[in-house]
Amino acid sequence: MPAESTSTSTRGGPVVPEHVLAELDRRLAPVDAARLAAFPGEPSSRQPVHTCYVPADAVVPGLTGRWGAAALAALDEHGLPDLGLDAALVEQVLPRVRAKLATEPVEDLRVDAEDGYRGSPDAEDGDVTAAAAVLAAEPALPLSLGVRAKSLEGPTRHRGVRSLDLFLTGLAATGRERAVVTLPKVTAVEQVAAFLPVLDALEAATGLALDLELQVETPQAVLGADGTTLLARMLHAGAGRVTGLHFGTYDYSASLGIAAAHQSSDHPAADHAKLAMQVAVAGTGARAVDGSTNVLPVGGTPEVHAAWRLHAGLVRRALERGLYQGWDLHPAQLVTRYVATYAFFRAALPAAAARLSAYVGRVEGGVLDEPATARALATVVLRGLDCGALDVAEVEAATGLDRTVLDGLAGRRGPR
Repeated sequence: MPAESTSTSTRGGPVVPEHVLAELDRRLAPVDAARLAAFPGEPSSRQPVHTCYVPADAVVPGLTGRWGAAALAALDEHGLPDLGLDAALVEQVLPRVRAKLATEPVEDLRVDAEDGYRGSPDAEDGDVTAAAAVLAAEPALPLSLGVRAKSLEGPTRHRGVRSLDLFLTGLAATGRERAVVTLPKVTAVEQVAAFLPVLDALEAATGLALDLELQVETPQAVLGADGTTLLARMLHAGAGRVTGLHFGTYDYSASLGIAAAHQSSDHPAADHAKLAMQVAVAGTGARAVDGSTNVLPVGGTPEVHAAWRLHAGLVRRALERGLYQGWDLHPAQLVTRYVATYAFFRAALPAAAARLSAYVGRVEGGVLDEPATARALATVVLRGLDCGALDVAEVEAATGLDRTVLDGLAGRRGPR
């Protein structure tokens, strides 16, 4: 019988020849480069906890301060109901929430020239120009700022680009370096590719660096005519400009024939789309963003409390599912946006801090964390710091780690 073959070298060393390893590298090096280009990793920039959409005809001087003041007034008038959160934790975060509403109530502002805009076609030029002028005169603007245009469908295509042109030209007077353009109702990869020269021209004219957000609010974005999911293709067609996929709760739900009474961001159909969004953005540097609730905290105290309970529950649910940003449509929604968000991050700190300390110190315990888990633990702590739910001193005391170490564990690259 022939001797049994073996992969063990008679010399006791490796048996794969160098020329085979060289060929392996030759064949896979382009694959490595393509993957790194397409999936550069998570961004280091601070992610806003929300996006506030304000119609272009409703932009007034002191807008963000007015939103904060209105939120505080609603809290003072109605008090906070039981939101299904730990009562002691809510008491702990309320002073922080009040401070946030007084100093930085809006983290991301999008001026809306699409569905939320109620002006006439003849008034749109004046309204978007006036909105930009108001913002240009503001002494302090949110962390992130931009505009939602009309879709690239035939009937609204030129009107949408014209409003973008007028708004961004006016916004350039603020001295900002960057702005966001939100493109709604995307239905085809070709729309994203065709839109890039428009953004190039606007950048050249205004001096603004323009990021692009795509709104996922059509079934065609999630499943194309060829039966494939188009979200990743749309994102990569953006040639590095796309920073987020934003879910459109109501347009998407209506497109699927879901009755109005059951349209909500926690509907199974919405979850399906958002899970696809999360998979599409993973590792690309773009973010998946939750939608809104149109049940607004207005009216008497019972109505306000009911809307707050709903909103707080949806915010908490999104956070638990890894969606750290959503839409807010009314100033009073800021109350539950920050209460639920702050409670989430403060509740996460003790366990995250203990596990990070054990990981860095190589202390054995009941949970064996790997680098990917350590990255997630560090990221949740950093998100809490970014939005004001946590303080640097308490994080350092809890973890024994400073911000630089946490940034490294989280894989954050470059300036925040």
